[in-house]
Amino acid sequence: MVFPFLFLLLLLQLPSHHAFTIGTTAPRRTVLRSSKSADMTVEEGTKLVVLGIKDVEGIPEEMLPGLEHFITEYLTATSSTGIPSAIQRITTCLKLGATHGLGPSKYTFETSHTALRSGPFDYYAFGNDFFRPCVDPTSSFVGGVDNLKQAMSQIEAGDNVVFLANHQSEADPQVVSLMLESVGYAEEASKITFLAGHKVTTDPLAIPFSMGRNLLCIHSKKHIDSDPTQKDFKQKQNLKTMGSMLEMLKVGSRCLWVAPSGGRDRRNVETGDVPIAGFDSKTIDMFRLMARKSKKECHFYPFSMVSYDVCPPPDSVEAGVGELRNVRYGPVGVWVGEETKNEGGLEARHKFCENAEEECEKNYRLLRKEIY
Repeated sequence: MVFPFLFLLLLLQLPSHHAFTIGTTAPRRTVLRSSKSADMTVEEGTKLVVLGIKDVEGIPEEMLPGLEHFITEYLTATSSTGIPSAIQRITTCLKLGATHGLGPSKYTFETSHTALRSGPFDYYAFGNDFFRPCVDPTSSFVGGVDNLKQAMSQIEAGDNVVFLANHQSEADPQVVSLMLESVGYAEEASKITFLAGHKVTTDPLAIPFSMGRNLLCIHSKKHIDSDPTQKDFKQKQNLKTMGSMLEMLKVGSRCLWVAPSGGRDRRNVETGDVPIAGFDSKTIDMFRLMARKSKKECHFYPFSMVSYDVCPPPDSVEAGVGELRNVRYGPVGVWVGEETKNEGGLEARHKFCENAEEECEKNYRLLRKEIY
């Protein structure tokens, strides 16, 4: 019998990033089977991982209950991949979180961040491979492929594209990559720049995933007033980010993903429905202004997302970091709507926002019908 701690040490070695097969169709199970080990329950696997992380330097004891919940959720959701690979992925995640998300070596993001892919570790591949086993490919769906093809052709021609999306989970960047990859746009997906709020660049568990993404870091309207003493700093940082975005758009051939709502969609606790959060017209106005200033052609596409069930957020908005992480196995999807024409001045700005939101809402409902 291999001692649990020695077994965990072997699994803690950072893996090379071969693409995991997206085709995992089994439902959530408690017992995990693998040709590499005897049957092991989720509870036993969780205890094994928790035993290892208790001695990892830098992880505060008060974080352990939340991490144990996250470990259990992840091992259960990805049970079809087998216990060794599931434990390896979750321990890699926790090790990276401790290294880059806590203590004196905590990773600091600039206003504009380029995905860390070269060198000994590919953080982009890590994030995709972490969430790949959570996705049921048989029920997942990509809609509006003709619109997606048009957008990619415009980028290739030197124009800029902005995806105006609803936002459902912390895994949305990975869901975008996996879904675009499934219809032949893997390389293009890796080049998308995401507008990122403060949580994904300051939360210890989120930081390693964010390190693998092209980001423009901004403080959302929902949280900019959460700490009055930091409001001035946050506003100055947002202005700097806008400057970085303008320079990016001036170059051309850029694709940006932004959630104009400023946050994730939340479940209606009474009905169980997950409506999309309303778009903020001022956010969209700002992007249209930057597009005009860039002197480059810019195209805006509503981008509907269904990803809530894979990584459900808390039912209420929380300003701080360290939320309880839930992970599920299930289908996801994206739908690229028809281009929202960037026309009209200030008098047309509300109509532009309304059209984009209505198209996103319409396709979101179609997407849910296709998936569920």
